[in-house]
Parts: sequence; structure tokens; C-alpha cells
Amino acid sequence: MSMTSPNDPSPNGYSDPKDDVVALARHLLACPSVTPATGDVFAVLEAMLTPLGFTVDRFVTGEAPDGPVENLLAWRTMGAGPHFAFAGHLDVVPPGPGWASDPFAPEIRGDLLYGRGAVDMKGSIAAFVAALGELPGDLPGTISLIITGDEEGPAVYGTLALMERMAARGLRPDLCLVGEPTSSQRLGDVVKIGRRGSVNMWISVAGAQGHVAYPHLADNPIPRLVRILSLVEAEVLDKGTDWFQPSNIEITDLEVGNAAHNVIPGKATARISIRFNDRHSGASLIERIRAIAAQEGGVVEARISGEPFLTQPGALSDLVSAAIRDVTGVETELSTTGGTSDARFLSRLCPVVEFGLNNATMHKLDEAVAVQDLHDLTRIYALVVERTLARA
Repeated sequence: MSMTSPNDPSPNGYSDPKDDVVALARHLLACPSVTPATGDVFAVLEAMLTPLGFTVDRFVTGEAPDGPVENLLAWRTMGAGPHFAFAGHLDVVPPGPGWASDPFAPEIRGDLLYGRGAVDMKGSIAAFVAALGELPGDLPGTISLIITGDEEGPAVYGTLALMERMAARGLRPDLCLVGEPTSSQRLGDVVKIGRRGSVNMWISVAGAQGHVAYPHLADNPIPRLVRILSLVEAEVLDKGTDWFQPSNIEITDLEVGNAAHNVIPGKATARISIRFNDRHSGASLIERIRAIAAQEGGVVEARISGEPFLTQPGALSDLVSAAIRDVTGVETELSTTGGTSDARFLSRLCPVVEFGLNNATMHKLDEAVAVQDLHDLTRIYALVVERTLARA
């Protein structure tokens, strides 16, 4: 029995499992779930999956400042066959002020459904759940959902924790689709088959504080840091590959913290960010920058956000591209552009691609998804899963 109507979504209730994709999306959008997400939004998704025969495992892990984070692992097995996994996240970035309507009160205006997370990526999750209802009942194999509440944040207690949970349960997918909003101009025009890696580094140079009138009694670290940054800026990491653009280094912060005009500071720090292709690893780049910084007495601390990955064009990308073509008529471009995603972790398990809604409004005010795109994406996802499992 319906507890809510599609026009009155409630984070504490869920209507009928026969709801269409728009109603499903509205129920998820009505739940505030700013990263790191926990609570109502996971309860709503669980209520959607249980009537479809899924076993649902929800768990919370981590502590402040990067947690606690809730995750959801769901699976359904119907005999021997392939294991197809769908991955995504229910957390969203803060909406910020200036929306035309409440970002957590989903509203249809014209042909668009508005709400924080509409495209990134509650809309895709709703489309996958709706696709499950379109599948033939006799398909053999396993379908799983790997859903985190910590993709938009540090991603410390999210997908990595889910992967550990899967290993403990003996669940390992053969193929994985991540529902990130990859489309650029039209639904299906871009599918991501890889992503560059990301590493941030902090370069510190220590000196000796002193009065500017007595420089011989002090040691100014700023000139040495400037020389280090000049060498770093001159580094050419590579010229790109067949599938990746050139790796790049960006200086993203300089800090001295010197409030006095007549004091030579005792320390200077800079931060750099490197996005890198599969010619490098995070560790190799850290050592490369440390060697440069050491020439001027600099010390480097680093944090690797993710390593690059590439799923070579083949069976999985062909499968997704064919489904897109059959539903929309769009010819798909395979790409590795953009920032990082949780596919960087899941690529350790199996071939993985990313495909989802149009990304034009993600992280923006008045984020919105075309209602027709939700219906088309549902059909595409259903074809991908059906054709995967039908191979058994």
C-alpha cells in the first residue's frame, strides 16, 4: 500500500514498488543527504529494493571529521550466471543559497525535475531501481548495488568499506557500471572508460625568523620555496596517451602567514595538485617532487586521492554503447576526461565504465534533470543488465 504519493514525497516513507522512475527519484531527492550522508535516504532506497527480492546490508562506519558514513550493499541472486554491479552515491554537495525552490523539495517545472542530486546522482540510482522492475523474471545471475554516502567527500569510509564488505560476503562482480553523470550535450553522448589519478602535495621550507633590517641573522625560506615551485612548474610529466590527456601540475596555494611587514618569516608552504594519467603512479610522482624539493631543503607531505584506471574499449563499453544507440539513437564517445570518481576503486575488482545523466547542472544552483532522460536512462540500464545476464 502506498504510504506517500509521487506529489508528496516523504523521506520517512516510500510508495509503491511499481512507481515509475520520476516518483522514485522524487522520494530520494526529498531526503537531505549532504555528504557524508546517513539515515533517511538509505531507508528509502532499502524500501525500494526489498520488494524486488534484494538482500540489503546497511552499515555505518568511520568517525569525524570524515565520518560517520552510511553505506548500502544490496544483492539478488537467481541461479548461476554473471554478476552485474551498479555503483553510485546518495550523498550530495551542499546546495548553497539562491535556489528558485527548496533544493530538497523536488519540483517539476516544465520538462525538468529540480532538486539537489537530480543528476549527481540520485536520478541515476532511481533509474537503475526502475530498470530492475523491467527485467524478465527468469534471468540467471547476480545483480548488486554498491551505494555509498561518501563520494562527494573524502571517500575514506565509502566505497572502500563497501568493497571490504563484499569480499567478506564472497561477492565479486564480473562487470560494473557507475551511474555518474557523464553525458555532456545529450543523454548517452559520453561514456567514461577511465579517469586520471589525483595527488595533492604540501611543500614546506623552514627558515629562521628575524628582523628585515638584520637579514644576516635570519634565513628567509620564501626564495627557496619560489625556486622549488619554479622547478616544479617547469616539469613536463608526459605528452598524453592514446586515451588520456597530458598529466598536469597545478600550484593551488601559497602560505607564509606573516602579518608583520618587518619580519622575515620562519616557514613558507605551498600546495600543488597533480592529475596524472596511467604513465605514472601517485607514489612515483611524490618521489619525483620530493627530489626537486630536497634541492632547496624542502619537505613534502602528500595524499593520493586515487590512481588512474582504464577499461580498454571492448565488451563492456560496446554493450553500454549499443544500449544507448538502441534507445536514443546517439553515437557514444568513449572518454577519460573529468575528475575522479569511485570507479577508481571498483576498477580493482572488474571492468568498470561510468554512464549516467547530463552533467550540465551538477553541483550548480537549481540542479535539474530532464524527465524524458530519466525514462530513457531506465530503459538503457534495463537493456544493459538484461543483455549481460542473458549471456549465461
